[in-house]
Amino acid sequence: MIALAISILWLLIGVIVLLGVVWLALYVVKLFAPIPQRIEQAVWAIVLILCLIGALTLLAGGGSTLHFPKF
Repeated sequence: MIALAISILWLLIGVIVLLGVVWLALYVVKLFAPIPQRIEQAVWAIVLILCLIGALTLLAGGGSTLHFPKF
């Protein structure tokens, strides 16, 4: 159960980083060229679908192979 909680925390950290990178990329592209609203919505939909797939995989037991390095 602890391993699942740690995996979920790592997933949340990854999601936050991913959302930040996508937002920054969209912001930089908007500075130089206009992006149609439909394309921007499609990018966010793809990112959210990937996050959902990651969460479902983790909950289904696919994320139990997370091993921390031993020092």
